[in-house]
Amino acid sequence: MSASTSIRPDLLRDRNFIGGIWCAGREDAWLEVVDPATGAVIGRVPDSGAVDADEAVKAASEALPSWRATTARHRAQLLKRWHARMLSSAEDLAKIISLEQGKPLAEALGEVAYGASYVEWFAEEAVRAYGDIIPAAAEGRRMMVVKEPLGVVAAITPWNFPLAMLARKVAPALAAGCTVIAKPAEDTPLTALAMMRLAEEAGLPAGTVNLVTASRGNAAVTVGAWLADPRVRKITFTGSTAVGKGLARGSAETLKKLSLELGGNAPFIVFDDADVCAAVDGLMRAKFRNGGQTCVSPNRVYVHDAVYDEFSRQLAARVAALHVGPASLAESEIGPMINSRAVEKIDRHVRDAIVRGATVLTGGLRLRDQIASGPNYYAPTVLGEANEQMTLASEETFGPVVALFRFHSEEDVVRRANDTPFGLAAYFYSRDVSRIWRVSGRLETGIVGINEGAFASEAAPFGGIKESGYGREGSRYGLEEYLATKYLCQGSLA
Repeated sequence: MSASTSIRPDLLRDRNFIGGIWCAGREDAWLEVVDPATGAVIGRVPDSGAVDADEAVKAASEALPSWRATTARHRAQLLKRWHARMLSSAEDLAKIISLEQGKPLAEALGEVAYGASYVEWFAEEAVRAYGDIIPAAAEGRRMMVVKEPLGVVAAITPWNFPLAMLARKVAPALAAGCTVIAKPAEDTPLTALAMMRLAEEAGLPAGTVNLVTASRGNAAVTVGAWLADPRVRKITFTGSTAVGKGLARGSAETLKKLSLELGGNAPFIVFDDADVCAAVDGLMRAKFRNGGQTCVSPNRVYVHDAVYDEFSRQLAARVAALHVGPASLAESEIGPMINSRAVEKIDRHVRDAIVRGATVLTGGLRLRDQIASGPNYYAPTVLGEANEQMTLASEETFGPVVALFRFHSEEDVVRRANDTPFGLAAYFYSRDVSRIWRVSGRLETGIVGINEGAFASEAAPFGGIKESGYGREGSRYGLEEYLATKYLCQGSLA
């Protein structure tokens, strides 16, 4: 697949989108975009700096008064137009995602549908930003609560779901009446720029949504300008905990509101009363989506000793059958990792686990020669007899590696599952109703999948606790993240 292969040409953009205008960066610096499957350069985009970041804020600030004054009904109509254009361009968007991110085309199509669902959902929620009437505390008084847009929102999105994460942040902000400045990840800017073209085509007013691209080296400068700018009232970020902490510190001076969806270390628990076949199916869905490069991907799989052998046998057979290859091949189920740094981390985790006693049930190696198209592939892997001394027990591997830990009691496994600074997601399989309620209440995470490996939905709140961040995306709770609560008290009515 190449950048010119049957993709709608006007969706392949190489400029920032600021104030309704496609423009190069002021410093005339450029960032190359690389196909992770081959290492080939597929495009270039501006490597923006502080001046570009400031221009985006200026455009969003100037657009804010008229956008917040627009009726919720009209905002909803524009979002629905954007949604319709995403669906009508689904194949083109999916090809761009596959080209720059590496996931198989079927998965990329799924991401387009998933991301579009958030735009549709928040179009419908725009008209439901209800306030309250409070019973008066004194005669002749009326007490009311109204919801108002926070203001300019800065959205910083990751590379693993370049369309869905942008949609999940931009749609509720626009629905609430906020204007947006966005920066996509260095690895995957083309998808975000295509989304801006469709927003432009849908008729979103100039300055309502703006996007600048930047390299990792310039990200601190670009985002730093937003952190220091009092006109930016909210930061929404998905990415590493280390970066999230930096954003929290940097925004303290202007006391911005933050939504942070950060790192995870998700446990996946298979109890002795579980349906083993269902648990294997659930783990395959949860773990190998996007090659394990998801924030809610199970990182520690705890299997009760009574079902460990059967579970590991079934799982290893399923994983060994996965087809690894570039997105250009229809049979590919696992694509390349995003870059060489990702592959090196995965391999380091696997080598460390083997040294510390893990057994390789399948995989366990880089696919340097087996995949002719490029270097960034890693074999889907199952490691048996994992323990807490291994690096992968405490660090997110972010790749197609399953580590199996034995356990013997509910008390022990819940303690081990919670023994992490992270708290984004957890999964467990059990057919005991009492256990289901007991364990779901004791797991320290923002999301729990119970006999289910795929829980993401635009109708449900997504987010974590502890060092996995705060704030929620999706659902009616997601709209609240972009609204300020104002209390009105009117007197002298008696």
